[in-house]
Amino acid sequence: MGSTSLLHLLCLVIALVSVSLVQAEDAYKYYTWTVTYGTLYPLGSPQQVILINGQFPGPRLDLVTNDNVILNLINKLDEPFLLTWNGIKQRKNSWQDGVLGTNCPIPPNSNYTYKFQAKDQIGTYTYFPSTQLHKASGGFGGLNVYHRSVIPIPYPNPDGDFTLLIGDWYKTNHKTLRQTLDSGKSLAFPDGLLINGQAHSTFTGNQGKTYMFRISNVGLSTSINFRIQGHTLKLVEVEGSHTVQNLYDSLDVHVGQSVAVLVTLNQPPKDYYIVASTRFAETPLTTTAVLHYSNSQSSALGPVPAPPVDKYDYDWSMKQARTYRWNLTANAARPNPQGSFHYGKITPTKVIKLANSVPLINGKLRYAVNSVSYVNPDTPLKLADYFNIPGIFSVNLLQSNGPAYIATSVLPTSLHDFIEVIFQNNENTMQSWHLDGYDFWVIGHDFGQWTDASRKTYNLVDALTRHTVQVYPKSWTAILVSLDNQGMWNLRSAIWERQYLGQQFYLRVWNAQRNLANEYDIPSNVLLCGKAVGHHP
Repeated sequence: MGSTSLLHLLCLVIALVSVSLVQAEDAYKYYTWTVTYGTLYPLGSPQQVILINGQFPGPRLDLVTNDNVILNLINKLDEPFLLTWNGIKQRKNSWQDGVLGTNCPIPPNSNYTYKFQAKDQIGTYTYFPSTQLHKASGGFGGLNVYHRSVIPIPYPNPDGDFTLLIGDWYKTNHKTLRQTLDSGKSLAFPDGLLINGQAHSTFTGNQGKTYMFRISNVGLSTSINFRIQGHTLKLVEVEGSHTVQNLYDSLDVHVGQSVAVLVTLNQPPKDYYIVASTRFAETPLTTTAVLHYSNSQSSALGPVPAPPVDKYDYDWSMKQARTYRWNLTANAARPNPQGSFHYGKITPTKVIKLANSVPLINGKLRYAVNSVSYVNPDTPLKLADYFNIPGIFSVNLLQSNGPAYIATSVLPTSLHDFIEVIFQNNENTMQSWHLDGYDFWVIGHDFGQWTDASRKTYNLVDALTRHTVQVYPKSWTAILVSLDNQGMWNLRSAIWERQYLGQQFYLRVWNAQRNLANEYDIPSNVLLCGKAVGHHP
C-alpha cells in the first residue's frame, strides 16, 4: 500500500509540474505599434510608404505557441486602417481577425487594442493591412510562432533564422492604384520585386551551419520562384504544417503563402545570390539578395540561378505542389503527431463548389464567386450578426450561376461541419485562395473541370494543411475543412485586386447555443460603426 500511494503521489507531482511548465509558457506579450506614412526609395525613386513604428516592413512579431498578444495599434494615417493576422486562427475569436467583415476600421488619430492568442499553432505567417489598398504601400510584416520547449520539432534546432518577405511592388501610391480599380480598370503589371522592402539585402551565416529561411509572398498579384545559388532547400514547414523533408533547387510560392526551408552553408566560403522572380509572366521580374558566408573573401559571381525553364510551365509547378506531404509522425503545436487525425476517413457533411469569374457589372470590371461580387457594408457582418441588425448581408446567394451581380454574401455553415470545397478556375490566370480562422487539407489539384470522378485522385492520407492554396489556370483544387472554430470567417482571393473588386465572401460557422466553450464574448473595447453605433456590448 505504501509503495502504491507513493507512486500515485509521484505521478501527481509530475502532472502538476508538467501543467505548470506549459502554463508558464502561455506568456502575455505587450506591444504598441504606431502606423504612419514615410518616404522611402524601395525601387530607387522616392515614394510614400506605410510604416509601423518607423519600420518598413513592420516589426517582426515573434511568438511562442499559446502566447497571448496585447497589441495597441495607433492609426496616424489619414484613412481608417486595420491589420489582419494572416494564418493565425483566432480560436473562438473572430472578433480579432482584423478584416472589414469582423471589425470596424480604426479611424485616423485613434487606436484599437488587439487581444488574441497563438493557440495551438507553430509556423511561418505574416500580418498586413486588410483595408483598401494599404497593403500596396506597406504595413506588412513577418509573424513567426515558435514551438514550446516541451514539444519537439522534427529537425535539429537551426543555427539561425531569417525571415524573407518577398513581393511585387508598385511605384504608384496606393490611393492612385485604388482610383484605378474604382474606375473599373485593372492594375498594370508591378514595377519590381522586393525582399524585406529592399531591392538589395544581405543575410550572413557561418560556413558549415544550417539556417532556417522563412519565405512569404506578401505581394499583391504575382507568384514567385525562390532559389539560392549553389544551395538546396530542405522544405520543413508550410504555414504551420511540418512536411516530409524533400530537397528542392527552387520553390514556387504563390500570393499569400509561406514556407520554411533549411539551408546548410556547405559550399566554399564566398557570397551567393538569393533570387526571387515572378512566375507565369510575359516579362518576368527578378530581384536578388546575397547569402554572405562570414569568412567570405569573394562577392557573388557568375550567372544568377535560372528559374524553371518554361515561364508558363504550370504542369511543373503543379507537380511540385503534389510533392508537399504531411509529416505524419511529427508533432505540430501539440504532443500528438499530425497524422493521428485521419481526415481522409471522414465523410464530408457538405460539398461546396466555387467558381471565380471576371464579369463587367454596370460597365465596370468586377470579380465574382459563383456570379456574386462581394461588397463590404458599412456595418461589419460580425456586429450585425451579434446585434441582430437586419439587412446587412444575404445568405445562400452562392448557389446561383446566372448573370453576375453585386451583393454582400454569407455562406451559413454549422459548427463541426466537415466540408469539401472545390475551387474551379475557368480563367487563364493563376488564383490564390485564403481562408481566415482555419487551415485545411489540400487534397487535390488537376487541370480541366472537376467531376465526381476527380475524387479518385485525392490524397486522403498525408495531404498537408495550410491556409492559402493556389489554383492553376483552367484547373481545379480541392480542400477539406473541419469547421471547429465558431465565428464569421473571410474566404477571399489573396490576389488583392480580385479581393478588392469582389472575389470573396464570408463563412458563418455557427452553433445556436451561445457559450464560451464555442466562442468568446464580444470585446469590451469593440469599435462600433455603421448601424452598430448605439448598440452596447
